[in-house]
Amino acid sequence: MPDAGAPAGEVAALVAVQSAIAGRPGVLATARGLSHFGEHSLGWLVIALIGAAVMPRRRWDWLVAGAGAFAAHAAAVVVKRVVRRKRPHDPAVVVNVGTPSQLSFPSAHATSTTAAALLMGPITGVPLPALLVPPMALSRMVLGVHYPSDVACGIALGVVVAKVVAQLKNRLLVNGQPSIGVWPNE
Repeated sequence: MPDAGAPAGEVAALVAVQSAIAGRPGVLATARGLSHFGEHSLGWLVIALIGAAVMPRRRWDWLVAGAGAFAAHAAAVVVKRVVRRKRPHDPAVVVNVGTPSQLSFPSAHATSTTAAALLMGPITGVPLPALLVPPMALSRMVLGVHYPSDVACGIALGVVVAKVVAQLKNRLLVNGQPSIGVWPNE
């Protein structure tokens, strides 16, 4: 007979993730670093600006990727405010980082990271979604700030935002070049 006080469902999944890997050397520090990097999509915006500066021929692509990451973050915040799901608060879940709000669904970190990876991958020629999305998604659970469904839906929302941004980008291109100036005086 199951223990009536034992965590169930998504709480049990969070406890399992935390029990399996949170205590390993470097895991919490890495998860916290990813959390700070992804806060408000700021890390992705910085990478996009650096990419635009060092790859002038791909400037437009980098700026669109940064805008896409920020748009994904904004979309997640809007959904959070509509859904209003509270973050994990079961005593069995250890919360290992502070958060700017108590709203959980969807994970804005997973959303913006997915969009950034999908939009920046073609620029770099590196399979960024496979490299970036799983660690960020897992970090949200290791830190105890999101349920698995928050992360999964954040990834799905990031895919949708990236596709919309890519379609808008293609509509703004004329002969492969942006139809609007990227910098003043262009």
